[in-house]
Amino acid sequence: MQGSGSATIHIGCSGWIYPHWRGRFYPDKLAVKNWFAFYAEHFDTVEINNSFYRLPKAETFDAWAAQAPPGFRYAVKANRFLTQAKKLKDCEEPLARMMPPFRHLGASLGPILYQLPPRFRVNLERLDSFLHLAPKDVTNVFEFRDKSWYTDEVFALLDRHGASFCAHDMPDLQSPEIAVGPIAYVRFHGGVGKYWGRYSDERLLAWADWMAGEARGGREVWAYFNNDIDAHAIHDAQTLKAMVRQLMGSTG
Repeated sequence: MQGSGSATIHIGCSGWIYPHWRGRFYPDKLAVKNWFAFYAEHFDTVEINNSFYRLPKAETFDAWAAQAPPGFRYAVKANRFLTQAKKLKDCEEPLARMMPPFRHLGASLGPILYQLPPRFRVNLERLDSFLHLAPKDVTNVFEFRDKSWYTDEVFALLDRHGASFCAHDMPDLQSPEIAVGPIAYVRFHGGVGKYWGRYSDERLLAWADWMAGEARGGREVWAYFNNDIDAHAIHDAQTLKAMVRQLMGSTG
């Protein structure tokens, strides 16, 4: 979605293969192999989460690239070995192992998300060292799960390296509603509880206003819903998309 003279706003979900979406989003008789094509008719992006738990083979990324229609983009979550086990320390080898399969997405590769663990407190030196290693030809986005990272020093460091900040809406940990670096990135983790519950129209409209402002200022916006119980993610993503379309005057 893009208004005149504005950057694009991409809205989607974290993943697309959820059995409980059948009948709520996917038609009852639609074969699972056709789910992605149906999803891509409604959204222009999806966030890949299984790369966080294990690194898919290059052939898997080839298949994802092949199924993506023109303009569709995948945001890919960095493997947890870098963020949870290594906590960004001594990551040259695991980064070198992770990036080649990711690059098999080709033109459909969007931002790469690094989700840091709770109780991993701010460490500017370690973040700086990692950012020197991180590939510069992609947009690296960092989701911090400890409040100690929400400082001007961290935001300035990300900006200097051309990296971005992930704002997240989580019931037990609300991040600042800010954008840093080249893009704005938002994750919605639950409107009522963690990973579940619909968002109110008021909250979604407030986020829509914020996203529209960022896009009008020239920042591309990426937003994903992770509250997938009872297909709330689908409903909220479609609602937010409609709100943004109205605000931006776009028909896309």
